[in-house]
Amino acid sequence: MVRSLSASLLVAGALLASCGADSGAQASAVDPDGETIACALNGAEGFDTRCGVERDEQGGSLFLVIRHPDGGFRRFEVVKDGRGVITADGFDEAKARVDGEILEVAVNRDRYRFLATVKSNAGQ
Repeated sequence: MVRSLSASLLVAGALLASCGADSGAQASAVDPDGETIACALNGAEGFDTRCGVERDEQGGSLFLVIRHPDGGFRRFEVVKDGRGVITADGFDEAKARVDGEILEVAVNRDRYRFLATVKSNAGQ
């Protein structure tokens, strides 16, 4: 069941807990021993774990740089207002949805899947 983002979305240290090493042997801009997330780039239907992840804290905010195998990247800011992540650079808006414990974020024709913790608004 897909939950709406009106539920409070907690994106914290566990955000990338589902990351694993890239098992592909291809040459890319992604560190083969670093963290990866599932991504579907340039309109691809299926997801794979070829996108690398770098974390950067600035001024009390957490930023995630998602590196594409072709050298491209996207930069997101982790927010605690129910959206999960927003684009940190450029004009493209991130569209997010929660499916179980997965936060799927789409920017243009690229999609990314993060592990997220959803907290219900019940009792608030």
